[in-house]
Amino acid sequence: MSVSQTLGADEDALLARLRKGDRDVLGELFGLHRPRLWRMVRFRMDRRLLARVDPDDVLQEAFLVGSRRIESFLTESEASLFVWLRLIVMQTLCDMHRHHVGAKMRDARRDVPLDAGGSRTSVCLAIQLAGTITSPSQAAAGIELLGRLEQAIASMAEIDQEIIALRHFEDLTNLETAEVLEITPQAASNRYVRAIGRLKEILKPFRDVQEK
Repeated sequence: MSVSQTLGADEDALLARLRKGDRDVLGELFGLHRPRLWRMVRFRMDRRLLARVDPDDVLQEAFLVGSRRIESFLTESEASLFVWLRLIVMQTLCDMHRHHVGAKMRDARRDVPLDAGGSRTSVCLAIQLAGTITSPSQAAAGIELLGRLEQAIASMAEIDQEIIALRHFEDLTNLETAEVLEITPQAASNRYVRAIGRLKEILKPFRDVQEK
């Protein structure tokens, strides 16, 4: 049995207990998904906020929020548990950003926090991808490169940026990605293939320059 199958079986068993009224299992359920939720927070987190708040602090607060709202998940939500928890974590991250940094952010349900300080998806992608282009010795030049790379990535459709972020940097499955973006799995799969092709085109000039 694969790791994903094992996690799925564990989640199903715990969810059954949760639906029967055992609220103590919520911590175990959160723990099953914690690695990917942490990865999402670390990827999405504004660098100004990261200087003040640790991703673990975001997850701790999100767990408390989720505990208070669990009844709405059980009675109203049609989302999978992971996607529901991800939304809670994203909303918590947005709230912490507003509290500590003060800039407005887009509704967490859109999954694209936008502000001038480095939270929108194109910036997050640029930060991650710049490391595949520059070496530590090129750090000074990397600042200018980062700006140009972010502008290039921003030319992609927002949904294509999101698909790459969700699949590659948050480790979501195609089905989970489709659920988050509210599109069909087939549409998510097709857009992912096109988005990866477009991203390769965008990165090629940058890598060609670095190789010269």
